[in-house]
Amino acid sequence: MSSRSAVVLAGGTANAVKLFVAALAFTSAYVGFSAYNNAGPAAEPARTVTLSAREVPITAPAGESAPAKAGEIALSAQNDGTPGCGRSFLARSLLVNPRPGETVLYRWRLSRWSPAAKAWRTYLMDHSGFAGAGQNVEWQPQVSGNPGWYRVELVTGSGATVTSERFQVSC
Repeated sequence: MSSRSAVVLAGGTANAVKLFVAALAFTSAYVGFSAYNNAGPAAEPARTVTLSAREVPITAPAGESAPAKAGEIALSAQNDGTPGCGRSFLARSLLVNPRPGETVLYRWRLSRWSPAAKAWRTYLMDHSGFAGAGQNVEWQPQVSGNPGWYRVELVTGSGATVTSERFQVSC
């Protein structure tokens, strides 16, 4: 190997080492910054919201909103003009906060019956929360091109669950 080749090889190795050190520094800074942004206050203790587990059928005609009641899910089919198997539904309930000065977190879940697993599987999910004595909450899930049996579940941060009666979506 000539001395000129050795100098070029040594210079290339030095550049590679510099790039490696710079990439390592950038990665470390990014990880540290991400950890700093994700660090937040300690999680608040769970609050208990009591709901009944009574099932309620879809009783409102398409396009009408059923009244919201505590411990129940009022469910109605929406006429949104979606062609084919697409269907929208409006799920409503009244959540009462036993501690009005604190936040209530809740989660909506649309579950689909799986004949193979013989169990309800989560199809769609959404979550929200509010502060105050109580609030009418609603969710508008849409089923598109997937006929089968479904149900809507409302789960509070304390784990209390209200489940609608199952309903069928067909083409």
